[in-house]
Amino acid sequence: MLDLTRFDSWVPTQRRTVLGAVAALPLLAWPLRDARAQFRVEVSGVGLTQYPFSAVSFRGNDAAGQDVAAIVRADLERSGQFRFVAPVAGGLDETSRPDFGPWRDKRADALVTGSVMRLADGRFDVRFRLWDVVRGQDLGGLSLPVTAAELRLAAHRISDYVFEKLTGEKGVFSTRIAYVTKVGPRHTLWVADADGEGASAALTSPEPIISPSWAPTGAQLAYVSFEARKPVIYAHDIASGKRRLLANFRGSNSAPSWSRDGRQLAVTLSLSGNAQIYVVSASGGEPRRLTQSASIDTEPVFSADGKSLYFVSDRGGSPQIYRMAAQGGNAERVTFNGNYNISPAPSPDGRWLAFISRVNGVFRLHVLELASGTVTAISETSADESPSFAPNSRMIVYATRDKGQESLMTTSVDGRIKTRLAGAQGDIREPEWGPFQR
Repeated sequence: MLDLTRFDSWVPTQRRTVLGAVAALPLLAWPLRDARAQFRVEVSGVGLTQYPFSAVSFRGNDAAGQDVAAIVRADLERSGQFRFVAPVAGGLDETSRPDFGPWRDKRADALVTGSVMRLADGRFDVRFRLWDVVRGQDLGGLSLPVTAAELRLAAHRISDYVFEKLTGEKGVFSTRIAYVTKVGPRHTLWVADADGEGASAALTSPEPIISPSWAPTGAQLAYVSFEARKPVIYAHDIASGKRRLLANFRGSNSAPSWSRDGRQLAVTLSLSGNAQIYVVSASGGEPRRLTQSASIDTEPVFSADGKSLYFVSDRGGSPQIYRMAAQGGNAERVTFNGNYNISPAPSPDGRWLAFISRVNGVFRLHVLELASGTVTAISETSADESPSFAPNSRMIVYATRDKGQESLMTTSVDGRIKTRLAGAQGDIREPEWGPFQR
């Protein structure tokens, strides 16, 4: 997002304003732990084609504490591309060959069966099988030995398997999202499953936390903290909770974005007095300046192939999105519709650029098809911010205010399918969709 401490004229809504906080409260960092900060999920819209499927209760599931089949059902329905069919009576597991006749009568195209068995070491073996009901074919399955804490992850991986087998594209149900909440004076950086469940606090602070950015391995998050009374960039190790300083140069340090190889980050620094784009090594060292303008240059993000950087500049008189080589050089303007376009977010497949545009005084999510130059307004809300693509490029997560409440939304690239992840309290902002796990 924009460096809000310096660009007040660019702040689109009051919810973007960085608020001060109570200095007496300590800053805490820890390994991720369950904090039960869950969302309520609401889905609207459907895809052009919906696959009718069913998932029966897994044998032995009662001992697991998680309803694996129900999680798979929720994942697939949330994508907008699957329609659930109520199961046929009778027990099945991954070893059973179904009688396909009754399932065909219910017009189910696919069926998921499975079991959950506790192992001697206390873990669970989650097994499943996917069936093509129409053809009567076994589409394969997996055995997933997991701890009790990983049962939801196992269910998400089953959903990914089903999604890829039936659509031909990788699923993102087992990926994670990061986001920031503000409740009273306390700011918290969260990491959660892609459905908003299983949220764990990575960091809490009395001072603002902004601009989380996933490393390409998914093992670290870079972010901006104001604990030093100015913006400073840190990298946070997800597993250990340890963090290290990435940028604390003179002036403001903001808007980190990892390179595709994870070796460096593009950042916004005000070393020269005005905000300019630099790169810094992920292992530390002196920054290297990429832009040489008298304007405000900020929000850098690497393109899908890593050869270019998109960024926001007011060099033309108003905030617009530009593109330049990753090593710096001449910049070309990318956005031309309207006089206020910020927050560039390129899709991992290189086809799209999501961004926020001010239209008639409201801030809405738009998508630019890079090959054709076609721009499409995706949302109907009026306070959108911080778009981020899913790693399969099919969905976008963003923050907004909907029906008077702060929430995170996901949308398909064409805007047909939307999911609202509504929290119980506080401001919810700065979402960032994590990469595929390696």
